[in-house]
Amino acid sequence: MRPPDPGAHVEGEDFARVDWWGAELDGVTFTRCRFDDAGLEELVTRRCVFEECVLTGVRLGGSRHLGTAFLSCRFDRARLFDTTFDGCKLTGSQFPGAQLRPMTATGCDWSWTSLRGVDLSALDLSRQRFREADLTDADLRGTDLGFADLDRARLQGAKLAGADLRGASTDEVNWRSFELTDVQLDLAQAVQFARAHGARVEG
Repeated sequence: MRPPDPGAHVEGEDFARVDWWGAELDGVTFTRCRFDDAGLEELVTRRCVFEECVLTGVRLGGSRHLGTAFLSCRFDRARLFDTTFDGCKLTGSQFPGAQLRPMTATGCDWSWTSLRGVDLSALDLSRQRFREADLTDADLRGTDLGFADLDRARLQGAKLAGADLRGASTDEVNWRSFELTDVQLDLAQAVQFARAHGARVEG
């Protein structure tokens, strides 16, 4: 099955086990499509939309996504190593058992995503949006989250040793739900942490 033409709108199609190695997709919209075990290595997407799609077991190694949106998609056991996301929206998507490193992501929106237990260690995720993302038990050791939007993100049990949170927005983050040993904080975050643990901070 050949890839859709530029600007195409595809709904409800089954692309299971399709092989689009090295293909280029430009302005294509996929709605409620399935890509189970598809081979999409080295795929390039530009300004595409994947909405409520299922990508279970998909292979996306070496792929590049430029201004593409993955909205409320499922990436169960997906292999995304060496993938590049540039200016992408991944809002509401779920990544159970997915491999997401090494990965390059810049200017992306991960709000409302489920990244529970995912290994994101040592990645540069600075200045990106993780508003209300579920990062429970995620491995964030050595990860750069500087100036990221972490408002209302769930970080229970996350591994954060060596992570950089300086400048990140952390409104309504539960500072008592994760270990902060060796985490880099700015002064405002240190005050939030102290107050969350019952300290009286007077300026």
